[in-house]
Amino acid sequence: MFVSRIAAQDAQLTQFYATPTYVNPAFAGTGLQTRFGLVARDQWPAIPGAFVTANFAIDHNLSGMNSGLGLMVHHDRAGSGALRYSSVTGQYAYELQLKRKVFLRPAIQVGWVQHAVDYSRLVFGDQLARGGTVGTYEIMDGTSVGYADIGSGLLFFTPKLWLGAALHHMNKPNQSLLLNEAQVPMKFSMHGGYRITIRTPVIRKNPESFVFAFNYKAQQKFDQLDLGMYFEREPIFFGLWYRGLPLFKRYAPGYANNDAVALLVGTIIEDMRIGYSYDVTISRLAAHSDGAHEITIGYEIASRHRKRAASKRRIVPCAKF
Repeated sequence: MFVSRIAAQDAQLTQFYATPTYVNPAFAGTGLQTRFGLVARDQWPAIPGAFVTANFAIDHNLSGMNSGLGLMVHHDRAGSGALRYSSVTGQYAYELQLKRKVFLRPAIQVGWVQHAVDYSRLVFGDQLARGGTVGTYEIMDGTSVGYADIGSGLLFFTPKLWLGAALHHMNKPNQSLLLNEAQVPMKFSMHGGYRITIRTPVIRKNPESFVFAFNYKAQQKFDQLDLGMYFEREPIFFGLWYRGLPLFKRYAPGYANNDAVALLVGTIIEDMRIGYSYDVTISRLAAHSDGAHEITIGYEIASRHRKRAASKRRIVPCAKF
């Protein structure tokens, strides 16, 4: 078998608001004080060498400086050759108040990426021709490469509405493991939503909310839209998401751009939140992929003063999962 070109995109998360700085660095510092988030995803576990992703993020609100700082560690493993993508990224966001309860946050991020593969776990054509148990004659120039990765973001929000955009891989770094030229294509994303809060005399203490949200991503010629909604009444949260662009784009004749429908449930226990989601694959991989499982854990540290002032200060109205 001969492969002339392979294309791939960044890892995707279903509960991307569990670590919102992965979506957009402008979310850094939008919590009450210090916020931690962890996501673990197993995509298409029925397929050998499937995609396993982990993301850890911490961000801190510097209210006295109208700023936010973030640190993110990301690891992605795919394929039988254990193709690995690991990164550490620092983020900074600055908050501008346009008018009462209307804010704008520009942000930048700079990271270092290590891209690697284990050739000993791959089987090459010359090995198969000679019985499959002997070493390959292929000459491998390198097993890993490191490079800087730069991104930026912008976030606009009010107490009910948020809208953001982000650019990742702005410097288009070279990630080739074979000393060739293989640039990481720039990724653009736009995301936003609207929160409707319902308060009645019966549920005044614990109001119910419906959150409608979207997340559009485009990288090279590939693009996708996540469209969904949450129902929130602490301590329980439910979500339903659709991923795809079937009405607007087909990558090949007869191939609709449908990916998955995701079901999400979460709970908040004091300062900790725990979420689980399952992606039901609706593409042609449905019979072979076994969907995708994702677990998130979040924790927020805030002083009593910050918690008491939470109802008075600005809070980005996006979902927590």
